[in-house]
Amino acid sequence: MTTAACFIIASRNDIPIYEAEVGSAAKREDAAQLPQFILQAALDIVQDLAWTTSAMILKTIDKFNDLVVSVYVTDDHILNISKPIHFLHFIIHTRFMLLHDSRSDDGIKSFFQEVHELYIKSLLNPLYLPGSRITSSHFDTKVGALARKYL
Repeated sequence: MTTAACFIIASRNDIPIYEAEVGSAAKREDAAQLPQFILQAALDIVQDLAWTTSAMILKTIDKFNDLVVSVYVTDDHILNISKPIHFLHFIIHTRFMLLHDSRSDDGIKSFFQEVHELYIKSLLNPLYLPGSRITSSHFDTKVGALARKYL
C-alpha cells in the first residue's frame, strides 16, 4: 500500500478536471501544492511520450525525490473514427496521472483501468457536462476505494 499519492485527471487542454489526495501520509502545509505542481510539470513529458508508443500505461515518466509519476493515456493516438460520437471528443487526449512512492506496477495498472472505466461512466451521465470538473462525491468515494484496493 502506498503511503502518499496524488491523482489527477487532465483534460485534452491540460486542465485538471479531477484531483484527489490518496494515501495515508500526513500532509505538510508548506508543500500543499507540490504534488499538483509535479504532475502539471510532467504533462509536457507525457505529451512527447504518448506519440512515440502505443502503450496506454507510461511507467515512471518522471521522478521527484522519492516520488514517481505514472501515467495512463487514453488510446486516442491509435484511434481512427469516421463519425463523431458526442462524448468521445472528451475521452481522447485524457491523461490519468498518479504521483506515488510505491512500485506496485500491477496495482497501478489495475487502478488506472478501473478509474478509466469510472470516468467513462461519468461521461455517459446526462447531468455531467463533458470537460468540466468532476465534483461528484460518488466518483470521489469510488476513486478512494480503488486507491485503497490497488495502491
